[in-house]
Amino acid sequence: MPSSFHPPVRTLMGPGPSDVNPRILEALSRPTIGHLDPEFIRLMDEIKALLQYAFKTNNELTLPVSAPGSAGMEAVFVNLLERGDKAIVCQNGAFGGRMKENVERCGATPVMVMDEWGTAVDLDKVEQALKSNPDAKMLAFVHAETSTGVLSDAQRLAALGHQYGVLVVVDAVTSLGGVPLEVDAWGIDAIYSGSQKCLSCIPGLSPVSFSSRAVEVIRSRTSKVQSWFLDMNLIMDYWGGSTRRSYHHTAPINPLYGLHEALVCLQEEGLPQVWQRHAMQHKAFAAGIEAMGLKLIVDPLSRLPQLNAVGVPEGFDEAVVRATLLSQYDLEIGAGLGSLAGKIWRVGLMGYGASQKNVLVCLGALESVLVEQGLSLDRGAAVQAANEIYRGA
Repeated sequence: MPSSFHPPVRTLMGPGPSDVNPRILEALSRPTIGHLDPEFIRLMDEIKALLQYAFKTNNELTLPVSAPGSAGMEAVFVNLLERGDKAIVCQNGAFGGRMKENVERCGATPVMVMDEWGTAVDLDKVEQALKSNPDAKMLAFVHAETSTGVLSDAQRLAALGHQYGVLVVVDAVTSLGGVPLEVDAWGIDAIYSGSQKCLSCIPGLSPVSFSSRAVEVIRSRTSKVQSWFLDMNLIMDYWGGSTRRSYHHTAPINPLYGLHEALVCLQEEGLPQVWQRHAMQHKAFAAGIEAMGLKLIVDPLSRLPQLNAVGVPEGFDEAVVRATLLSQYDLEIGAGLGSLAGKIWRVGLMGYGASQKNVLVCLGALESVLVEQGLSLDRGAAVQAANEIYRGA
């Protein structure tokens, strides 16, 4: 007969989920109340305000979709696109490809702007696509490409989109709470993220935000949104501003407690301080990796602090290294995807896990495993290099 499940205690330093703040785990255990309880309605209003803070927006339609980041992605596309529309989609990794899939499933036509995996979205290519497709409705791109560790220039891409009169859609699954992101100041029309990355919450919720311009597009559709569950015309009445809410679905009560606590933590620390902390941990980690003779594959100007793509030394089986880290150190790092499969490790420094402790533990463990498998390197140099960064901070 099955017994209770008790998972091992891991240090999560892959592409997500990230380590969950103990405050959030405690919040999840609080008593469940009804999804239309007046106290839960009050919590919803606080979550909305906290998400507006995190996104740096005053958008009225800002809320957590009751499903993972992939559902947030789908919510944006199915609400804004109709059959026959055209969308310019930038792909420089795995998740731009998922955007394309969503566009096609809406019956719209994707115009692809392709860049090599490991590089940022090329602004000149995007502008050329906008010039060549004056009938495009949307420009969509990934701010922080989780598959490669690349950060693209969302501010300049959004400015280009508005210059050519299209809606600007941004994937911020890995960027929210990790790097500067300003929805209103940059003119982003629709954006989605995930709870399990830099917010350090459990997986299963997707914060989204729509500008007033995007809301007008949703309200003036000529056809129904193809997904009933993700139809913002219906969800608006549940996550609206009044105390009288129209029943739409039974919200995930306890996970929303967790998201609320995660956002409270974010606000307590302050966005500038959170961004600086991620940048500092990345700097120390990069110094340690280079001291081991390894390389980060992304150009320094485009590196994503919270997701580090480390090149695998020639002749090493990256999967064996990952498996050893997990079995001997309870440490999880990620593998490469697509064209980078077998060539990189993806090391996450996200949210609560973006800490000096995790950086030093990971560097020490990785060094030990690589030496054990035959790599010649200066023992202790990685941790020393990282500590020098901390001492100089």
